[in-house]
Amino acid sequence: MTDTATHTTTTIATHSGTFHADDVFGVGVLMGVFPSHTLLRTRNKDLIATADYVVDVGGTWDAATGRFDHHQRGFEGARPARLVDGQTVPGVGYASAGLVWSAFSAAYVSAWAASHGQTLDDAAVASVVGTIDHSLVQYLDIVDTGQGDVAAGIFGLSALIAQLNTHWLEEQGLDLAAKAQLLETRFREAIAITRKFLDHAIGKKVAQIRAMDTVRQAPRLLGGQLLHLKEGGMPWTRVVVDEMPEVLFVIYPDSDGNQYQIKTVPVEPGSFDTRKDLPASWAGLRDQELAAVTGVEDSVFCHLNLFIGGARSFEGALKLAELALAE
Repeated sequence: MTDTATHTTTTIATHSGTFHADDVFGVGVLMGVFPSHTLLRTRNKDLIATADYVVDVGGTWDAATGRFDHHQRGFEGARPARLVDGQTVPGVGYASAGLVWSAFSAAYVSAWAASHGQTLDDAAVASVVGTIDHSLVQYLDIVDTGQGDVAAGIFGLSALIAQLNTHWLEEQGLDLAAKAQLLETRFREAIAITRKFLDHAIGKKVAQIRAMDTVRQAPRLLGGQLLHLKEGGMPWTRVVVDEMPEVLFVIYPDSDGNQYQIKTVPVEPGSFDTRKDLPASWAGLRDQELAAVTGVEDSVFCHLNLFIGGARSFEGALKLAELALAE
């Protein structure tokens, strides 16, 4: 495993021929960690032996020497077991995606953060790494190793990546070299697509982490029962549900910037039950109809299910919140 001054380019090897999401993902992560690299797709053992990193081929798992295969006899690599309802549940077994992620996830996330002007401490990096493994990488491993089929039809990422492989109609009339070149082109397309999903998933998690601090520091109005977020679009539910039991409504500007919205707080994330609904007399009303009921002239709407409403101005939305709290 080398990426030192004696090696200006890191060689990343994987098998040739048909590709799967786990080798696509593993190679893509290494490409992100080592931007100066050479990709080698081969089954030639001698060439594989010369590579700095080897993914999904080679018969060895040894992160210290850059080897990330899971096909060898006796392989039992898996995530740590965990307790679920008092019972020990075995961890999901690794394929090459998980092997590479377990070794280079922190480096990949840190590289992403640096390129996007974000500073993440070790705890934040670990949180991002764990979330991505839980929500994405383990499912690539599950499909590749036959532990399960996590999405119907071709709608899972593993199945979608598989669609990028060539088929016999495309290969008609091509010699071996041309076929190999077409497959490599598709392989690189698959990596680009997979990394785009990965990078956006990292970005969303980083945004959630940043939002948590912003939400915690946001002012609370009307006796602490209304949380005022000065920016819209940020995730706030988890922090409010877990840490702010007195908050009943949240107010923030909408994404278009032409109104302020008042939102109810669910009793738990994902629930349709709320700590307090907006007044039933507002249900489904808009504009002047709502203004007539509330007395707030710039009222915009109240959803029929009473979980969100709005006014053109902050002052108007604040008055709606005050009325809702008094209801």
